[in-house]
Amino acid sequence: MNQRNKGNESRSYGKKAGFSKTEAKWKTDDPKKSAGQWKSDDKKRPVGQWKSDDRRKTTGTWHADDKRKTDENPRQAGRSVQTAKRQPKVPGAYQCPVAHKCGSCAYMGTLYSEQLKTKEKFVAEQLKPFGKCEPIVGMKDPRFYRNKVHAAFGWEKGTVISGTYQESTHKVVSIETCLLENQKADAIIGTIRKLLPSFKIKTYDENSEYGLFRRALVRVAQSTGEIMVVLVLTSPILPSKNNFVKALRKEHPEITTIIVNVNDKHTSMILGDKEQVIYGKGYIVDELCGKTFKISAKSFYQINPVQTEVLYGLAMEYAGLTGKEKVLDAYCGIGTIGLVASDKAAKVIGVELNRDAVRDAVVNAKLNQVKNIDFYEKDAGEFLLQMAAASEKLDVIFMDPPRNGSDENFLSAAVTCAPEKIVYISCNVETQARDLQYLTKHGYRFVKGRGVDMFPFTGHVECVVLMSRVEK
Repeated sequence: MNQRNKGNESRSYGKKAGFSKTEAKWKTDDPKKSAGQWKSDDKKRPVGQWKSDDRRKTTGTWHADDKRKTDENPRQAGRSVQTAKRQPKVPGAYQCPVAHKCGSCAYMGTLYSEQLKTKEKFVAEQLKPFGKCEPIVGMKDPRFYRNKVHAAFGWEKGTVISGTYQESTHKVVSIETCLLENQKADAIIGTIRKLLPSFKIKTYDENSEYGLFRRALVRVAQSTGEIMVVLVLTSPILPSKNNFVKALRKEHPEITTIIVNVNDKHTSMILGDKEQVIYGKGYIVDELCGKTFKISAKSFYQINPVQTEVLYGLAMEYAGLTGKEKVLDAYCGIGTIGLVASDKAAKVIGVELNRDAVRDAVVNAKLNQVKNIDFYEKDAGEFLLQMAAASEKLDVIFMDPPRNGSDENFLSAAVTCAPEKIVYISCNVETQARDLQYLTKHGYRFVKGRGVDMFPFTGHVECVVLMSRVEK
């Protein structure tokens, strides 16, 4: 497919392939099923239900560059290990002076080896009905792994502060350094904090809705060293813009691009819709699993580059591609999994609802000179339904849905397409278990699964599962 026409072709794909536009619906003869929910009498299901609107959104509830909800503290949202409680301090364990206020790190003060044991046990318990899991994969050094750092700004005792919102509040907890965050990113945020008063820039107050500077977002490309700084303002006008950029880059010449993002709404959303590049090219480039990726301010890109290599390597190992397969990368984001798989597959299709992410995915395919992959801007469930209606077949499906999991439309269509393998990557093992229950009832068996600790010190854990079609 000509990549230059991708934007238009993605919208006409259903028509081009002769797909039906009729969406799958629940059977009306089942009085116990209501739209988008499990049967009310299904007592074996894990916690959580499907909702008809559970899909990654371009704007609104789901943030384009993360799987979590964009509430005031993105590191707190949607913990997978729901039962995790802060542990008592242990000698030899890492400590944080604001852990009790911040609320991000459920396991701060706990030995890392014990964190891994707890997460491994949690994954094993959730997936026990399906089979035995392999040991969790942890990090050699669990510190400073976040390549994306977000800081809210405020004012305290006549001083500009930055950090994260205290759990369940709109109060900013002052944080100068964090064990989770990239150290260069923390240093840049510290410099911004010092520059604001000298440029007479007021921080935004959510109660009075007065002030200009709301937040800063820093993204660091680990392999290339490129750094993006996003300044989130209530107005597109940054006073003494050129001088501010010059002062910031004087302290941090490693910064390769600076963007002003305008968020003038009374909302907990981190980023607004309007952006202006005030320095550099407006994006950064990173390398992952041997591929090059363009990352914009809103791109979804895994926050732990070290463990992402492990996660995707495990997914490729589970898929066992030989070069002959037709592969679907569902919820593909900027195309990371699909592009990594392209070297070992005959054909790859990537599907993503977020328009910005799809544009980046097309660019990423060009950057890597990959010609056996196409991307489509569409809801993954609707797309797969169209493929199923057209009797299109797939050999392998990679699915990496948002935290609330997949939905029955997608899973039903996936079963109809009858791929030999489904590789399910999840950031929420509970909803993953719910979806696996559906797959096991419709012709698939659990082969193996493994947890990957993408988020040390927090209650989050990633999990990869291989499901194989049962021969009839």
